[in-house]
Amino acid sequence: MEMTAWHALYNARHAHQDQHPFSPAMVGRIIRFARRHHRKLIAFMLLSSVLAVLTVATPLLAGQVMNAIDQKSSTGTVLVLAGLIAAIALAEAGVGILTRWLSARIGEGLILDLRTAVYDHVQRMPVAFFTRTRTGALVSRLNNDVIGAQRAFSSTLSQVFSNIVTLLLTLVVMFNLSWRITLLTLVLLPLFVLPARRMGARLARLERERAEHNAQMSTQMTERFSAPGATLVKLFGRPDEESAAFAARADRVRDIGVRTAMVQEVFFTALTLMAALALALVYGLGGYYALRGSLDPGAVVSLALLLTRLYAPLTALASARVEVMSALVSFQRVFEVLDLKPLIEDEPDAEEVPAGPVSVEFDDVHFGYPSPDKVSLASLEEVATLDTRGGEEVLHGISFRAEPGEMIALVGSSGAGKSTLASLVPRLYDVDSGAVRLAGKDVRELSAASMRQTLGLVTQDGHLFHDTIRANLLLARPGATDEDLWSALRRARLDGLVASLPDGLDTLVGERGYRLSGGERQRLTIARLLLAKPRVVLLDEATAHLDSTSEAAVQEALGEALQGRTSLVIAHRLSTVRAADQILVLEEGRIVERGTHEELLAAGGRYEQLYRTQFRESDGDTAGTPQVDTAGTPQDAGIGTVA
Repeated sequence: MEMTAWHALYNARHAHQDQHPFSPAMVGRIIRFARRHHRKLIAFMLLSSVLAVLTVATPLLAGQVMNAIDQKSSTGTVLVLAGLIAAIALAEAGVGILTRWLSARIGEGLILDLRTAVYDHVQRMPVAFFTRTRTGALVSRLNNDVIGAQRAFSSTLSQVFSNIVTLLLTLVVMFNLSWRITLLTLVLLPLFVLPARRMGARLARLERERAEHNAQMSTQMTERFSAPGATLVKLFGRPDEESAAFAARADRVRDIGVRTAMVQEVFFTALTLMAALALALVYGLGGYYALRGSLDPGAVVSLALLLTRLYAPLTALASARVEVMSALVSFQRVFEVLDLKPLIEDEPDAEEVPAGPVSVEFDDVHFGYPSPDKVSLASLEEVATLDTRGGEEVLHGISFRAEPGEMIALVGSSGAGKSTLASLVPRLYDVDSGAVRLAGKDVRELSAASMRQTLGLVTQDGHLFHDTIRANLLLARPGATDEDLWSALRRARLDGLVASLPDGLDTLVGERGYRLSGGERQRLTIARLLLAKPRVVLLDEATAHLDSTSEAAVQEALGEALQGRTSLVIAHRLSTVRAADQILVLEEGRIVERGTHEELLAAGGRYEQLYRTQFRESDGDTAGTPQVDTAGTPQDAGIGTVA
């Protein structure tokens, strides 16, 4: 009885509260999703029925033992009945273990199916999805909601089915033993059911409030305990205020815990009292009938034992609606993610990128970032409604062509559209009109797998996973040997550093690679690029935030990466693109100038303004005139010799 009450309260406390109606279509979808486990589900329900029969059989045999004693039957009769009770107990234990094994297989199998389905689906979502979604909310779908949905089969369905079978069998047997006593015991039913529902609802409110405070504390810890967050707090944070805010939430969680414990204690005390009153009724009234000779003493004992089999399933079924609704809400939240259609998908007849050198071509490309309703969910952004902004065109009629082996540089003011343009090549987004082509093929007609093998990208943040140097490199080529890894590190001018580390290739780089300096992270991403051996290289301001020493080392490594490859280089420091085959100047999503370094300087347009402004800032030259070599162009280090 107590275990049933705990189960009812637990599910009430952890239930989702949702007022949206659930359509038969969604229920049908749940059934179709679980169809692969139908054999286990059928076996589980059959065994649950057997377990219910065994549960009801024991009180009947106990009553027979009492009758045998009262009638002074032979010792053999009592021993046989006792043996049957023992055999039923053993069978009940064995069936219970087998039922639990099936329940675990079904539940864990469903968790596996749901998690892999959501994980695989999320991986296919566009970059815009991840820029808008809160990571914690998305992880919650893979954890809390998946487990909530799984509970519908491993717990709720089984409990409802077995409790219904147990309840019906118990009522039939009890009415057969004494319909008067059975009816009177049912009068006390509201005293069992109502407390479970009222206390459960109250505990659910407390649980939701505690979950909100815990989520806020988790968010605060996650943000403040990351390397960038901790640095920001130390530089600009107010430690006393941070501590006070955290302590206030923790204090509220403590108060809720105390109130929860008291509500539970009151509930169990009331439930125990009602159970005692019900038993008193059975023994009192049953004893009265037994003394008058209208009821066997054994029937009184059976009725008392069956009473616990009656109120337990009734109490559990009273909370079944809450459990079912909770599971349905979890399924709804999981399906909500699965129903968000990826914007970028391979065509059924997608082709491979043609072999050999690869050209890159933009043909009258127009593009605007997709609106939030196409790539995100309000619940994943943890907002009431999605932002309505978005969809405005940011690239206007971009056209150019990079021949195989050529370097095209993209320069311009911040926000001019350089990174946006580069993101269209690996098809992180699709163009609205026009076309982006690799080797003459529209990227929308090419398979994602072949494009990954063709393209290599180095960004300005040099992102790394919290893993070893070896694991981060093997992302580019899983089958690479140690010799291949060291060759890539040597060409990226990083082999000496890695060799000096105590664990070498097995050194952990830390979250986002923060155990390495900015220049070291960039060179490691370049080594990863070299290992992949792409035919097209995209560099997105790869040296933007480096000091001069680190920049020189990275530029030397980039020389290896760009050698003989078609490349698209987004340049923050114009000194790095002097020898580009063509420089494109972007402003407000349009190409306003194009040409070589010398041609653009001679034209005296926007490029010349950017170039001279940058060198005034970097050299402190009051006259604003850079050093000039014998060829008449400014002298500065660069990667121009490796076009």
